[in-house]
Order: sequence, then C-alpha cells, then structure tokens
Amino acid sequence: MSAVFGAPPYACEYLVIAGGGGGTAGTAGWGGGAGAGGYRSNVAGESSGGGASAEASLSLTAGVYSVIVGAGGAAASKGSNSTFGGTGSVGGGRGASNTTSSGSGGSGGGGAQVSRPAGSAGTSNQGFAGASGDGATGGGGGGGAGQAGGVGSTHNSGNGVASSITGSSVFRAGGGATGPTGTAGSGGTDRGQPGAANSGAGAGGHTANPGGSGVVIFSLPTQATVTFSGGVTQTSATVGLNRVYTVTATSTDSETVTIS
Repeated sequence: MSAVFGAPPYACEYLVIAGGGGGTAGTAGWGGGAGAGGYRSNVAGESSGGGASAEASLSLTAGVYSVIVGAGGAAASKGSNSTFGGTGSVGGGRGASNTTSSGSGGSGGGGAQVSRPAGSAGTSNQGFAGASGDGATGGGGGGGAGQAGGVGSTHNSGNGVASSITGSSVFRAGGGATGPTGTAGSGGTDRGQPGAANSGAGAGGHTANPGGSGVVIFSLPTQATVTFSGGVTQTSATVGLNRVYTVTATSTDSETVTIS
C-alpha cells in the first residue's frame, strides 16, 4: 500500500469466479450435475475454492488490467474462464449423460446413472470433484467450490463458498444437483434447472441447461480512480472505506479496467 494517502499502489481484495458447467440431456437414467466455475479469493479471513485459504494480499499500481467474466457453459459444455489482472479461474465441468462423459473444470461434473458413471476432477485451489453416478440410485452431483458433489446423498451438489466482500454474506459457485432426489447445496442449482446468472453455479443434472455465468468482484480504497473499457457491464457501491466493483459481463476477451 502507498506511503502517500490516497495514491497508488492500492490494496485490492477480489473474487474471480468462472462460468459454471452446462447440463447434459440423456436418453436413459439420470445424468450428472454440472460443476461450478473455479473460485479464487484473497479476501482476508475468507476461503478460496477447493478448500484453500484466502490467496495472498494484493497491491495494484496505477495501470491497465484485464477483466473477463466467463459465460456459463451451454448444454453439455464447459463454462468459460474468468480473469482479473493476473488471476484466472477455470470454467466448471459439464455434467454427464448416458451418451456424454462428465468434464473436469474449476469444479468437476457429476457422472451419469447409466453407461458413463465417472465424475470428474476439479482444479486445485478452485473447486472440488463431481460425484460418480450409481446404476441403482441415480446420477452424481456436480462439484462445488466449497465441497465435492454427492456429500450426504449421491445426487446432491457440492456447496459453494460464502463471501462478504459486497457487505453481506453470499454463497456462490455451488454445483448442480441431480436425480432422482438430489437437492442443491448452498450457492448451487436444483436438478433440472439452469445455473443462476453471475453465480458461477453448475447447471442441474439431466437436462440441457446452461450453467451460471461467472463474476469478478474487487474492492479498492475510495480514493482510487477506476474506469472501464466500453464492453464492461458493472456496478459499484461503497462498503466501509472501500468501493466495491461488481463486473457482471464483458462483451469481448480484451476488456480492461484502468486504475489510477
């Protein structure tokens, strides 16, 4: 942090969450829930994804930084990556069907009840694996940023991770649940449903639904001047001594934020 009050470098906390994986429709048995987008955080006292502690503190000098919000994965597809400066998160893995295998990602997709039961891996320090399907009971839940799929029931999705960076605690990046009896973990998606926008959640299993889009959230002291390129959709609010910027969409992969 700068020795001169109100001048860069500025202390910066962030969440960088990728798009969740898409659900996959099958023709036999229950499909797997999709995995959540990768979750990275350096917010003091909170967790990052995959069971990791918060990442290292960050100070930003005056300059131009990349910002990309990953889209949720289309049906049977992996989510897209998100980026803030040099920090990137990996899109969530797709859920399986009897004709399509699950996919790895920030968090992994769950396996199908029939033919393709294997769940897939998450990415270290970003998310957890999807659960395997079971021929006798149903599909496997998608992995979340805070928990593997299938905990408590083979069909439940993994929980996301809670953050209070915006001033209130919100779970994001949960996995997709599947059937026949699975329910969504915190920040996740119920079976047969699309992931919520800007949640990074994986789609619910067994239907061809998209995953939830990602989000980039960062905070800087209110003295910082922040401008965005034309393809960035964002809002901001003052939280304590900081201004918190929530980037919900970027129209290209070359969008930027300028800090001075």
